[in-house]
Amino acid sequence: MQLSVIILNYNVQYFLEQCVLSVQKALQGIESEIIVVDNFSQDGSCEMIKKRFPFVKLIENKENLGFPKGNNIGVAHAQGRYLCILNPDTVVAEDTFSKLLHFVTSTQFESLPANQPLGIIGCKLIDGTGNFLPESKRGVPTPWVALTKIFGLYKFFPKFRVFNQYYAQHLNENESGQVSVLVGAFMFMKRELYLEVGGFDENCFMYSDDIDLSYLIEKAGYQNYYFHETSVIHYKGESTVRDEKYLHRFKEAMQFFYKKHFGGSFFFNFLMKIGTFIFALLKQKQQKQRVVSVDEYILFSKDENLRNQLQSQLQKNVHRFTDINENELLSHTNSSGKRFEIVLDNNCFSCKEIIAFLEKQKNKNFTFKIIPEKTSFMIGSNSSYDRGEVIKIE
Repeated sequence: MQLSVIILNYNVQYFLEQCVLSVQKALQGIESEIIVVDNFSQDGSCEMIKKRFPFVKLIENKENLGFPKGNNIGVAHAQGRYLCILNPDTVVAEDTFSKLLHFVTSTQFESLPANQPLGIIGCKLIDGTGNFLPESKRGVPTPWVALTKIFGLYKFFPKFRVFNQYYAQHLNENESGQVSVLVGAFMFMKRELYLEVGGFDENCFMYSDDIDLSYLIEKAGYQNYYFHETSVIHYKGESTVRDEKYLHRFKEAMQFFYKKHFGGSFFFNFLMKIGTFIFALLKQKQQKQRVVSVDEYILFSKDENLRNQLQSQLQKNVHRFTDINENELLSHTNSSGKRFEIVLDNNCFSCKEIIAFLEKQKNKNFTFKIIPEKTSFMIGSNSSYDRGEVIKIE
């Protein structure tokens, strides 16, 4: 078997459904399996998987075991030569996995150092508004690198390597290359490599696990790689809720990582405690749900009945376009002065087309929802810090 996709879920039923739908399409023609590990969700996630995706290998944990242990359980059941660790709040393009498999078996490796085999591959992650997520590629957060992040020095001196390592700014978002740390929302690697380094460290409940695994693999002599040629939506706010529990776990996670890999003096530990506390507070402050008032909706769909249904339910004008046509969209919205939300029908347009559309229309004052194929809901998020929104279509 070529590929096992491991999806660890906890109480995000609708995002999980959309994710599995996109993965199912992306695995067509690939000898593969989908493994969903559920960390004791109470929202009907398992029932949905059993009913809609009976071919999925579902593992139901009896408690929330955390990110590392949950994924390790999934990998223990995997049979693929390659693994993809994937968050449930993601949407992959139809050619994401075929591109990655082609890359790892192609002559493109000739440009990589011969004495450094490939480690983890990450891809370009975007949020629900089409904006690039900079944590798609990172450096090891050594004490100095962490301080440049905490105090925002990477923003003021992006061209100076001494300051720009946290987000691996030696590469831009549309440039593939070697990086040290990849994000746990999407990690592609050989299964034997994952097992060689022992997988995720179960002593860390969550948040520094991807940094730790990336660092372990790099220390073992492999090179991690950012692959920009496929984009994946990551509704980051669903898996990273900035509440008091997050603040506590984030501090614990970073202190775990520094103690494990850097040890340090009393002064170092004190400095890191202050730094992680400030960093976590800033993260918590960022997550304030944006309430966006929508004046009208733009529906991209070939289904006129769907337009009528949405207009009746939402009690707002819904304008329908049958093709994803940028010129028609802009001519309709540019001079109106109204706030538009764009609804994209996955029954009519591929995930790849939808992802490309989000990237192209980012920062144009639109918000977005997607109607996953053969579902009765639309789903989206207004920023990387927001919890997502699900609207049932009745």
